[in-house]
Amino acid sequence: MISANNVTLRIGKKALFEDVNIKFTEGNCYGLIGANGAGKSTFLKILSEQLEPTNGDIVITSGQRLSFLQQDHFKYDAYGVLDTVIMGNSRLYEIMKEKDAIYAKEDFSDEDGIRASELEAEFADMNGWDAETDAAVLLNGLGIETGLHFASMRDLSGPQKVKVLLAQALFGNPDILLLDEPTNHLDLDAIAWLEEFLINFENTVIVVSHDRYFLNKVCTHIADIDYAKIQLYAGNYDFWYESTQLLVKQMKEANKKKEEKIKELQDFISRFSANASKSKQATSRKKALEKIQLDDIKPSSRKYPYIAFKPEREIGNDVLSVENLSKTIDGVKILDNISFIAGREDKIAFVGGNELAKTALFKILMGEMEPDSGSFKWGVTTSQAYFPKDSAREFDTEDTIVDWLTQYSPVKDVTYVRGFLGRMLFGGDDGVKKVKVLSGGEKVRCLLSKMMISESNVLLMDEPTNHLDMESITALNNGLIRFSGVVLFTSHDHQFVQTIANRIMEIIPGGTLIDKITTYDEYLESDETARKRQIYTIDNQDSDN
Repeated sequence: MISANNVTLRIGKKALFEDVNIKFTEGNCYGLIGANGAGKSTFLKILSEQLEPTNGDIVITSGQRLSFLQQDHFKYDAYGVLDTVIMGNSRLYEIMKEKDAIYAKEDFSDEDGIRASELEAEFADMNGWDAETDAAVLLNGLGIETGLHFASMRDLSGPQKVKVLLAQALFGNPDILLLDEPTNHLDLDAIAWLEEFLINFENTVIVVSHDRYFLNKVCTHIADIDYAKIQLYAGNYDFWYESTQLLVKQMKEANKKKEEKIKELQDFISRFSANASKSKQATSRKKALEKIQLDDIKPSSRKYPYIAFKPEREIGNDVLSVENLSKTIDGVKILDNISFIAGREDKIAFVGGNELAKTALFKILMGEMEPDSGSFKWGVTTSQAYFPKDSAREFDTEDTIVDWLTQYSPVKDVTYVRGFLGRMLFGGDDGVKKVKVLSGGEKVRCLLSKMMISESNVLLMDEPTNHLDMESITALNNGLIRFSGVVLFTSHDHQFVQTIANRIMEIIPGGTLIDKITTYDEYLESDETARKRQIYTIDNQDSDN
């Protein structure tokens, strides 16, 4: 068990947390939620004792081991992949290194023998002989192939490092597991594996995530941060949302009835307070009036942007035709004769573990990359707006937010442009902030403003939910559901894909395409999908042999 007792954290004059008291118990998974800036990641740092609170303390049951997901992706570049995972249990790793150092001595003494014996006993008690096997199981489950297990961390890509650090946090069955955005940069298969791992995990988990589907799958409780307090609710994210909305509705209805009663009493008192025969009744009603207290309905600190994509013109029947597109990068064929036709009512989710293939396809369709062979053609009635996965080039400028968005606006009017920024929660002086200093979430909201102001009827979006808070993801999700045009998108957010897409395209290893008109959940359950993956795996194994 881990608990926070009267925890307060002040940053300057502002209290991020004020007298927080909460217990997290064994066998439960807690989703820690709240608006951007509410302090979710900060609270995890307090729990893991990476950050000292201003007042109060953190209490962990004696003898229990706490593990947390490291956020520094370069911290272990000097180490091997397996060693990095095993470091998740620091004591076990220390024993392994000390044993190795003793056995490497040329002048092995009696004292060394005694010490080695002590270490071997502790090593066995900690299931040390299974450490490399256990680490390998975690890595394989998260999609790190066996050939990389003995590689150096510095040789891995960013997403691969994220997976290794996640395996490190999970390693060794910790008693308390703290995970800050564990699904970021994970492919959908890895997320599904992590969901099953946490569902079957028997100890305490506290997780911060913007993935609503993930929270619904794994959480037994929701810890909601709002106005410097943390309120605990039993149930998953949807249950929390529905119950809090219902509570507010009930309080508003109760207040409405109380207000009607107050008016009724006030009218009676006003009419009969001077009437001698009614004076007792008027006095009685005054006392009744004094007892009526309206419920204090404090609005949430959460803010939802308004996202609405409104095409300038209706799209025709000819949208996009792709024929035999192929692309090889660094000697690996990532697109192999890709062909498809997009229709006017299509909202297509591109899925699959090869992130590079999906991004390359989008870049080709937007003219930012040339295919090796094949062709594509956009319909004459189409206009495209593009959300790139890497937007660094977009914001490498000294422009203010208003100036940056104005260059993309068909109407060069500051008031018009500020209207779009206001919908995306950029108010007041925000307009004069330079785009190069914006946070990741602010840059995403700028890109969405750019897409809205373009009035395009085809949207291409490569991981648009990255860096967004839950409220912005919900607003974007709803905006795309309502959008009357065509959407081609990628996302690791299961609920986002399930609720928007009516067609699924998966680029499988080798660069070929599976194309099905279906929902995402139905696609995942499809026997054909599994069979095609299996055929590819068997064929590859045969060719390797």
